[in-house]
Amino acid sequence: MAGDEPDTTTPLWQPVTRSRTYELVLDRIEEQIRSGALSVGDRLPAERDLAAALGVSRTAVREAVRVLEARGVVRSATGSGADAGTVITALQSHALTGLIGLHVALHTVDVADIVRARVALERESVQLASRRADENDLTDLRVLLEQMDDPDVSVEAFNQFDADFHVRIGAAGGNRLVRDLTDALRTVMKPRMLAALTELSERPEDLRTTLKRLRQEHHQIHRAIAEGRAVDAANAVEAHITGFYLQADLT
Repeated sequence: MAGDEPDTTTPLWQPVTRSRTYELVLDRIEEQIRSGALSVGDRLPAERDLAAALGVSRTAVREAVRVLEARGVVRSATGSGADAGTVITALQSHALTGLIGLHVALHTVDVADIVRARVALERESVQLASRRADENDLTDLRVLLEQMDDPDVSVEAFNQFDADFHVRIGAAGGNRLVRDLTDALRTVMKPRMLAALTELSERPEDLRTTLKRLRQEHHQIHRAIAEGRAVDAANAVEAHITGFYLQADLT
């Protein structure tokens, strides 16, 4: 039947787009990482040597390294000292922060979505911390509480200690991806939170009330973690996060 004739107007196969040379370099480096030939702390060959080994230009190698730096996979330093060269790293949170921050700036990700993501992640991280945190973790968190409790702490310092507190809980939970995602989301929102606290500083009584509440909530979260009360810790951190964002109208 005529209606069953195959459509020959559009070819089934299209020419393959040639990769840019630096993408081929990326492929080779990523292959070495996936195979285990390269791991964190290992150093890539010098730019000239790597270009010669791969049969590409030094410019292509340089572009590939820049992409890997942006992804948080390598760290490069010029010179001839011990820290010179390109070293494999694991800076996931740095790369995630940059990516999420750009999407927030471009308004492709709503702040409300960031808040919901933070709540989901931090409920998980405090529950993990409640089960896994050791005395060193609890001590580190206690030190941050003491720094936030200082009556003379500036809003800038309080904001930083607050961020460190949440990220440290993520680390205590033992899940590196949860920790890095928590770090990225908290870092992206840190300027907005600082702006909200700075605005409150124009109304000293409101600022004192807000800081007092935040301190109490931090201590409540710490106690729940220390006592292994995972569900209570999760509920406390959710109320803590959503309460501040609602007060500051950041959602």
